[in-house]
Amino acid sequence: MDYLDSLNEPQREAVTYTEGPLMIIAGAGSGKTRVLTYRIAYLMQLGVEPFHILALTFTNKAAREMRQRIEKVVGNEARNLWMGTFHSVFSKILRIEAEKLGYTSNFTIYDTDDSKSLIKQILKELNLDDKIYKPSVVLNRISGAKNRLISWQAYLNNPIFYAEDAAEMKPEMGRIYKTYCERCFQANAMDFDDLLFNTNVLFRDHIDVLHKYQHKFRYVLIDEFQDTNLSQYLITKKLAAVNQNICVVGDDAQSIYAFRGADIQNILNFAKDYPDLKTVKLEQNYRSTKTIVHVANKVIENNKDQLKKLVWTDNEQGTHIVVLKAATDNDEGQQVAYSLFEEKMQNHYHNKDFAILYRTNYQSRAFEEALRRQGIKYKVYGGLSFYQRKEIKDLLAYLRFVINPKDEEAFRRIINLPKRGIGDTTVQKIVIAAHENNLSLWEVVSEASKYLGKGRSISPIEDFALMIKEFQIVVEKKDAFEATSHIAKGSGLLRELFEDKTVEGRARYENVQELLNAVKEFVDNPEKEDKSLIAFLQEVALITTADENESKDGDDDYVSLMTIHSAKGLEFKVVYIVGLEEDLFPSQMMLSSRADLEEERRLFYVAITRAEKKLFISYALQRYRFGNLRMCEPSRFIDEIDVQYLTTKNNRFSTLKGEDTLTNFGKPLVRKADDFSPSKPSIKTYPLQNQKNPQREHTPSANFVASNPAKLREGMKVEHQKFGFGRVLKIDNQGTDKRATILFDNAGEKTLLLSFAKLMIIE
Repeated sequence: MDYLDSLNEPQREAVTYTEGPLMIIAGAGSGKTRVLTYRIAYLMQLGVEPFHILALTFTNKAAREMRQRIEKVVGNEARNLWMGTFHSVFSKILRIEAEKLGYTSNFTIYDTDDSKSLIKQILKELNLDDKIYKPSVVLNRISGAKNRLISWQAYLNNPIFYAEDAAEMKPEMGRIYKTYCERCFQANAMDFDDLLFNTNVLFRDHIDVLHKYQHKFRYVLIDEFQDTNLSQYLITKKLAAVNQNICVVGDDAQSIYAFRGADIQNILNFAKDYPDLKTVKLEQNYRSTKTIVHVANKVIENNKDQLKKLVWTDNEQGTHIVVLKAATDNDEGQQVAYSLFEEKMQNHYHNKDFAILYRTNYQSRAFEEALRRQGIKYKVYGGLSFYQRKEIKDLLAYLRFVINPKDEEAFRRIINLPKRGIGDTTVQKIVIAAHENNLSLWEVVSEASKYLGKGRSISPIEDFALMIKEFQIVVEKKDAFEATSHIAKGSGLLRELFEDKTVEGRARYENVQELLNAVKEFVDNPEKEDKSLIAFLQEVALITTADENESKDGDDDYVSLMTIHSAKGLEFKVVYIVGLEEDLFPSQMMLSSRADLEEERRLFYVAITRAEKKLFISYALQRYRFGNLRMCEPSRFIDEIDVQYLTTKNNRFSTLKGEDTLTNFGKPLVRKADDFSPSKPSIKTYPLQNQKNPQREHTPSANFVASNPAKLREGMKVEHQKFGFGRVLKIDNQGTDKRATILFDNAGEKTLLLSFAKLMIIE
């Protein structure tokens, strides 16, 4: 076990403490993947069978990398581990136990687009306005309920939920939820949330099944525990109830997924569920410089809800955090692109060493344009997924329907694709016949003349049914690649795409060829025991964003542009965190409670800790938002950075002529003559005169309600949520925006745009 010698003391303790509940608090860059990997290898070397170990991750990529590392220590036995994402592991269990829940083992897994399409169909059938019941909003509501283990029956019987929906002018939400679940069940389909919801139902209603897996999984390990939701936590808690050998690894400071159901209380309160819990803290950072680590620590200290730890590093001190101040969002893009180019030239970095991180996807435009002008290769993450492209979903729908003929969403997509003379009217007749005879759509189609009568319109339906039956025979006899190739050609999809000689048509044809390549790669992979089409479809359905982000052409030398959420778990030598402005980061949508603001701060912490060598942050004084040019103020998060580690840099692309001061909420940072270094004449460092932020000191009054800005008059006393109390000195109009100059008791004189400055009139 020589690998133990490479671990520091806390890491070694986390690896070798094998019996009983264990929580590993792993700071950013502290080597948690290594610890998890070696812990599993250590268990196996102690004689624990790999079949008795369950390791849960949040991406297939993480699971794959861990398995490969374990193989290097223990050999091919690592392939027998139950390791993967929550959804992939529990979908595997559900396929084994499907009949107990009334499904068949070949059930379809609906993605978000499939679910939205079904909801649109339901809204149409129920004569509900999709402008009021927006499919994405409805799906989020259903998803939230499932993640909290609220069934449609419980939802319909809860008057609180009805009152909430009625207040939002959506009183039929419960009926939509019920219909959606029934239709998924009829289609032998589960959505992503069902994979967890139904696992909970399986373990709740079938004690024999729960006992089987409790004794099978003697050791349960969970990565990124801070990102688990209630449903995930309860499943793992049940599985570990017999042996109590549950090991969770996470960092509460990196809990940033509340918007998709993650509950930080799972990690904060873990000790309450396990009184004899052993806690190990991994606090040594191996990734970043001392400067970056210190800055991250000081920022996250502002959060109240956290498990205390002090991350430290033996790495070099590193350079200051550079602040780029821009006039506009386009200027910000130019400054970042030029700075990045300069860093490449001076330090011989590659494009892949850089990342530009932003709060929301729409911010990427200015940086894309600026990088193109500099001739720098880049890749934007978070765009249209390969598997969401129309031509790919079309072929996948054929594959899904051949495997699961009850899949109504797949049927509606392919019945007239390519066009075969089966219009909406004919489809409606099929739907009515299926409803009247209590049959699936496929059962009606496969015996069309019996249920739909004779006539010219029946012939295309019979041809379609014959084609699908022939495909089903091929799928039974052939592997995934041969079956997919046959279906792509036999359906006419490949020919139709090949005959489209437009640039777009050619691209679509090449995309389908790429899908065929992916199937061939799947079949040729010696680690895949099951080469069937159903196995391939299951793998595709469970692909995560992180898996798709991997480069497939071997060329990975590009600058990464992505949201901070997408950057979780990644690291780069140089990181630019852009758009550090109030109402953008922190987001205006996350300022209604301390819990929301603390999540935004954790997001900033995650962004900071992606950087290894250098960190830049930038903000603009003006930015177009929703078609209007808005004045911006620097984010409160900038003020939470120790000013001794901050440096401003005005490069030649900046349009801020003669601007030498970094503004700290309206207070200039005074420049000293000895701040200039002869070796770096373009760099200036500014010490803060007052590190206290009046915005943080002021707590809004309990009865704070923003007044109508039209009622504001000169001389009035007002309260601002951040700046506190003040008196209006002047009100004027500049262009389309009305402004007020206010002298605040603590924050000094401020000029605010009344269109978004929330003020309460006191007198």
